[in-house]
Amino acid sequence: MITETGNLENEENKVTLAESQNASPQEHDNSEFAYNTDLEVLTEENPVEGKSLDEILDEMEKTINLKDAGSYSRTFQQLKDAASHLIQDEVDEKKHHYLEEGNDENTFSYQHPKTSRLNALVSIFKEKMDDFHKKQDEEHSKNLEERHEIIERLKNLYSNSEPGTNLFKAIREIKEAWSNAGQVPKSEFKNLNNNYFHHLKMFNEMLDLNKEYLEQEYAHNLEKRMHIIDRAKELLEEPLVQKALNELQYLHKLWKEEAEPVAEEFREKTWEDFKEVSQKIHERKSELIATLERDQEANLAKKNEIIETLQKLATPDKNINHNYWQNSIKTVENLRLDFLKIGSVPKKFSNQIWTDFKQNLRAFNTAKNSFYKDLKDSQIKNLEAKIILIKTAQDNMNSEDWETAVPLFKKLQEDWKNVGHVPRSQANKVWDEFRNACNTFFKNFRDKNSATTDNWKDNYKHKKALLEELKTISNEEGSIEKIEQIKNQWNAIGKVPKDKLSINTEFNKALRERLKLNKINEFDLHEENLSESQITDKARKIKNQISDLEAEVVKLENNISFFSNASRENPLLKDTYQKIDDKKALLESLKLSLHNIIANNEN
Repeated sequence: MITETGNLENEENKVTLAESQNASPQEHDNSEFAYNTDLEVLTEENPVEGKSLDEILDEMEKTINLKDAGSYSRTFQQLKDAASHLIQDEVDEKKHHYLEEGNDENTFSYQHPKTSRLNALVSIFKEKMDDFHKKQDEEHSKNLEERHEIIERLKNLYSNSEPGTNLFKAIREIKEAWSNAGQVPKSEFKNLNNNYFHHLKMFNEMLDLNKEYLEQEYAHNLEKRMHIIDRAKELLEEPLVQKALNELQYLHKLWKEEAEPVAEEFREKTWEDFKEVSQKIHERKSELIATLERDQEANLAKKNEIIETLQKLATPDKNINHNYWQNSIKTVENLRLDFLKIGSVPKKFSNQIWTDFKQNLRAFNTAKNSFYKDLKDSQIKNLEAKIILIKTAQDNMNSEDWETAVPLFKKLQEDWKNVGHVPRSQANKVWDEFRNACNTFFKNFRDKNSATTDNWKDNYKHKKALLEELKTISNEEGSIEKIEQIKNQWNAIGKVPKDKLSINTEFNKALRERLKLNKINEFDLHEENLSESQITDKARKIKNQISDLEAEVVKLENNISFFSNASRENPLLKDTYQKIDDKKALLESLKLSLHNIIANNEN
């Protein structure tokens, strides 16, 4: 029931101002509108909703650095619980993978890299909390002393006031001082509050003899009540329901502490008006709950959609390969982040939706791991096949039986393309061995035959075939090896007819496009079979590019020098410093390529 007076502990201690003796029984029961500074805000945003582990830890650090950080203990605890939860989930995931690989559960050991930071933040916040409570105790003691002094002023006002004292002004100052005084220890609140209202009642009884004061007091309090009612009516239009409910609690506090008493003819009417508006505002709780339920249902639908997508990714209905899983890994990570960013769902579905999400995430990882386990087995078989090809190439690389050896090496190269991938740790090693054997053979073949048996038309056919093959290369794994192989074969082929020289331009254009697609510089290719003139031309191009890059770096650094704050922390210079770093990195790569060309040529 809505009641008019204050929120004291029990009925016998509930005291109003001068008119309390005439109040009706229901006006002493204010449990529904008792002022509560700890009112939970239903629409308050969850501080951990949608945040990653790093973001939560950063938020914990920000909370620690706030002034009076100890007053944010509830927020910090939510952040701490969420961080612990995410860390434990990742540990469980690691353990799941560990056991999936056939390992013993007793041998599992994993220390999450973020655990030490979390523990440090919790330790620092505990120190902040201790300091906060210490300061709070000191402040409560000070406030208690201040409230005792206010009560003494109130006692003196009705027992020892000097003639001519403006009682109206004095009691207003005392009430205002009492309203503004801070919190006191909980153990002292009940007696202190009862004591204050007791002396306030005594003061009002003394005022029964002072008609002039009562008229001033009644008029002032009536005006105060009307302001409170007007503000309550405005809250009916407040779009944020929770804000309206919170402020209504505060208006009831003001009504009790600063709007009593009023003349009898206005007392009941003003209270009924205020009570009616208050009831209408409280009825708006249903709006708040309905909005929250709609949002939660929408969030549930979004999360179920993500779970369905995870299920499809974990059980594809088509032939899957390395590229599929690499793309899916990125997709799943984005889905995971989206899932965490989505707000809360209805409480009855909360645990189940989280469990479903984790199970489907785990199912995806299990399917992915199974694929790569099988892939590893096939790569070992591919490695064995390529070792056989290398052995055949090395046994025949010095052969001069061209009619037999040339078709053999072409067949070896074709077989190499068809074998497939090998373990990454062995890929460069076996490729270098096979490439060196092939390059040795084709160099011998060119040296022995180009001067006397060079067939320009056949050369053109070979180059045309290589050009068409180059155009088919994409950016999949192993493409760079194919490009290097084609380039070295191209270098080993002799001249073409003069009217077919344009094929060289076409090849270079196609080569640049394939290199750009695979994000590699032409000078980083491992080229063999280059003639002296080709080596010289390549070195010249690298030198020119080095010279251009050095000039660009000098120009950028010169531009930076005109800024008074030329440090890397200056946000205006962030992109410029990044460009300088990228160009210097490219410079080092080009210088290394030039060094290798010169060193190999000298040898």
